[in-house]
Amino acid sequence: MQFIMDCLNVNEKGHLQMSGCDLVEVAERFGTPAYVLDEATVRKNCRAYVDSIKKYYGGNGLALYASKALSCKYMYRLIAEEGMGADVVSGGEIYTALSAGFPAERLYFHGNNKTLDELEYAIKCGVGRIVADNRTELERINKIAGELGVCVKVIIRITPGVDAHTHSFIKTGQIDSKFGAILETGEADEIVGLAASMENIEVTGFHCHIGSQIFELAPFELAAEIMMNFIADMREKHGVTARELDLGGGFGIKYTEKDTPIDYGEYMHAVSKTVKRVAAERDIPLPFIIVEPGRSVVAEAGLTLYTVGTIKEIPGIRTYVSIDGGMTDNPRYILYQSEYTAVSAENPEALRNSVITLAGKCCESGDLIGENMEISKLHTGEIVAVLSTGAYNYSMASNYNRIPRPPVLFAADGEIKTAVRRETYEDMLICDM
Repeated sequence: MQFIMDCLNVNEKGHLQMSGCDLVEVAERFGTPAYVLDEATVRKNCRAYVDSIKKYYGGNGLALYASKALSCKYMYRLIAEEGMGADVVSGGEIYTALSAGFPAERLYFHGNNKTLDELEYAIKCGVGRIVADNRTELERINKIAGELGVCVKVIIRITPGVDAHTHSFIKTGQIDSKFGAILETGEADEIVGLAASMENIEVTGFHCHIGSQIFELAPFELAAEIMMNFIADMREKHGVTARELDLGGGFGIKYTEKDTPIDYGEYMHAVSKTVKRVAAERDIPLPFIIVEPGRSVVAEAGLTLYTVGTIKEIPGIRTYVSIDGGMTDNPRYILYQSEYTAVSAENPEALRNSVITLAGKCCESGDLIGENMEISKLHTGEIVAVLSTGAYNYSMASNYNRIPRPPVLFAADGEIKTAVRRETYEDMLICDM
């Protein structure tokens, strides 16, 4: 049987299996809810980005893992082994990466409102680049760097005005965005001029990010063309020669059968051609290219295991199947109405002859994992797997209703490794006074 996650199969017991691990047995051993990721798939995805830069751009670039997708020490060790850098967006992500032994010089610090404490921490730790989002932030960086007697390497985030046709909450490249200096209004030009005049800042390049869960090449190619021309314009106007171009991430993945992701190699091939063409047309050096995959590294490598609790049938309206998790471990449906695929881990090949609403256990009517989901007929106590949950599930998990967060497990060659243990009631009280 084919699943939307390539790392899954069915074993001799008829159970869902990942990397030689029977997922029903995993649920019995570790309890539910539980996040489970296939380590081989995560590594394969990392290598796809690293290799595409080597193949299509002569290795003159770096793939950064976007930590917000799934941040834990295990992930930082894994991506370090695969030769990637990391995109971090808070002091906490920096601290986690460094605690895992990740090299500070391969950390790129993002965010639209980094605090003074975070900026000072990042500079003292020696992060590789700070991606400056606005004028206020540049002024803060320059002041802190001056007080510390250092020069900070900065990439300036630009809003290129590219609409990537995705959900309004996850579009970040169009003009109406909280992120970056706007190109069309002249703000981006002004900020580059300001940064060039600052004594304690070295502008190494420019950054853009046009959105998330994108399935087309054209928006990426357009963004690359706009940014390359901006590099040429800023050299002519301000004498700033950008040696680096960070094109962000946003590569779509498969949550359901209707999703059609772009092959990573196709992306780099197309974008590298655009970059090389404009560089030749505008007579500027080829920049060091940076990309920031996050979701596409871990989403399709992971799933969440749940146990079915109550089943409520409302004739002619809907059937609610309630599980022992919900918006506390996966808030993406309540935030974005994100669609998912679910299967029985005990009988994944059974006929999908039921249409259900998969409901969580929180005291909220909107606590759902999905509506109108096609799945086999389920029974109380059955183990259900919700697929492609490796990104933005553990990262966005909460203790709403004082529910402990699930463990993060990695499957590798028939063994399960615990990356993050299950939270306890005692853990939730650790900050209570």
